[in-house]
Amino acid sequence: MHAMQYEVTLPADYDMDIIRARATGKGPLLDDFPGLGLKAYLLRENGVDGSPVNQYAPFYLWQAPAGMNAFLWGPGFQGLVDDFGRPRVRHWAALAYEEGGAAGATARVAVRRRLGVPDGVRLSEAAEEAVRESGRLAALDGAVCTAVVVDPYHWDLVHFSLWDHDTPEAEGDVFQVLYMNTPERARLPRGRQW
Repeated sequence: MHAMQYEVTLPADYDMDIIRARATGKGPLLDDFPGLGLKAYLLRENGVDGSPVNQYAPFYLWQAPAGMNAFLWGPGFQGLVDDFGRPRVRHWAALAYEEGGAAGATARVAVRRRLGVPDGVRLSEAAEEAVRESGRLAALDGAVCTAVVVDPYHWDLVHFSLWDHDTPEAEGDVFQVLYMNTPERARLPRGRQW
């Protein structure tokens, strides 16, 4: 499993309803995209939930690189590039994925928390702790799902969680969920990924 996210940071006076319309209008086009486990169309607004920026930042969980590559080299991503320019795309290897107790609910909020793995920390211990944290978040009331992923180039961990209410019990950047595609979510492997 692989995770991917890009961020389109917009001017402070940008009409964010344009992004809302884009997500709900174009979102259904990926409802059956091969290899896509989950795509959450995410939005942060300047001054809302502590956000310092207006930002469109979709987050993806892919079954395998083939689906991710088909999207990146295909017309869907090219449409975003044509409208906003080519964003830098972050991608990570999965450490764990868990369904939450509210797995069947509509996700309203997402939380992304980035943590560096400090020098001197045993990598296996950092990974195990991250997996435990993902499981802890998944067990909380209102959790739809959680994932923890790693960038082994920078040794950054990212905890990502979706929630069915506006007051999640997770720390990090808070995003509004505008739309979700889940064509192969049931096929995403659960638990530890090594």
